[in-house]
Amino acid sequence: MTDIYIPRQLSPILRKAADEFPAVVVVGPRQSGKTTLLKNLFGEQYPIISLEPPDMRLAAQSDPRGFLNLYPAPIVFDEIQYSPGLLPYIKEKIDANRGKTGQYILTGSQNLLLMSQVTESLAGRAAVLKLMPLTRREIARMADNNFPWENLPASSQPSETPFELWEAILRGSYPEPVSHPERDAHLWQSSYIQTYLERDVRNLRNLGDLTQFQVFLRALAARSAQILNLSDLARDVGIAVNTAKDWISILEASFQVIILHPYYANIGKRLIKSPKVYFTDTGLLCYLVGLRDTEHAAAGPMGGAIFENLVISDLYKTYLHRGEEPAMYYWRTVAGSEVDVIIETQSGLVPLEIKLSQTPRLEMAKELHAFQRDFKENALPGYVIYPGNTVLPLGEGVTALPLNRL
Repeated sequence: MTDIYIPRQLSPILRKAADEFPAVVVVGPRQSGKTTLLKNLFGEQYPIISLEPPDMRLAAQSDPRGFLNLYPAPIVFDEIQYSPGLLPYIKEKIDANRGKTGQYILTGSQNLLLMSQVTESLAGRAAVLKLMPLTRREIARMADNNFPWENLPASSQPSETPFELWEAILRGSYPEPVSHPERDAHLWQSSYIQTYLERDVRNLRNLGDLTQFQVFLRALAARSAQILNLSDLARDVGIAVNTAKDWISILEASFQVIILHPYYANIGKRLIKSPKVYFTDTGLLCYLVGLRDTEHAAAGPMGGAIFENLVISDLYKTYLHRGEEPAMYYWRTVAGSEVDVIIETQSGLVPLEIKLSQTPRLEMAKELHAFQRDFKENALPGYVIYPGNTVLPLGEGVTALPLNRL
């Protein structure tokens, strides 16, 4: 099976970082395409050494200075989380030649643990970038990644039928199933979850029985796009609330979920303070909740939540692939007013509502108008994102925006 390379929008940011920093660290979930990207960008200049094989790990651990002399810069060390003990010695090498950029490129698939070690050892010496599964724009082979509210040139993605949209949602956005449409995506997802549990979860926490963690993962998937009630979740799975909190941090650290926090502002309203959880990949989300065909996914009780998950994960990934940390929140008052996404920009707050209906109606803009009234000049024009084909005004300051224009 021939590998088909899908160009990544992080590429120019990664090249720039390698030109400006002695080291670059690329983190992201397992199988998001980190090694493939580095081979395409730097394969001719940099040897790529994986630290996952046990013999390489042993060599790096037993004699780190000797190992770095054997594999001198410039070099890519893949899966650095398997040999974090190398980081202080990489720092030593960098400091011996501090003015030289692009010496080391490191990849890793675990965030919190790895980042604390990188921060400690390579502070000021390394740029940290995140490569997630593919965005919709990358899948469509589009060059730009501008959003409609940025007043920059932005092209539309190809239009798709509802069936094509849900086929894409079920297949997900990991490079392997996307670039090989003939492969059984469900089988790939099953294998991915098993590998993820056996490798990443065991590495991040010493969990004896992974069965209950898998039950937790499925229970969390069923709550995607909802405000998270940790007590209810813990009770349903049969674990302590602190364990549930700990397990969510594992999923976040390994890039499987996105935590959306509420937006706070002093406007005299009582706000909901719990986060919402979304899955990075809609294919894995659908696999975990047992959805296998487009009809059940689209028309089932989770249809709206899955579509919302698609939009939010795509926004999130697009910002990361621009080299930016996403400033994304949701807004909900105790009285029940809610806006699905608030994007904080330098110009103000962009409110977005996400609706599965293919027919935009004026009432869909009600919450956006309420938000704009509350936040006055700080609120920018809002959008209702929906799976249709026509841009339509929904009252002053709100536009119905087809998903393929996002």
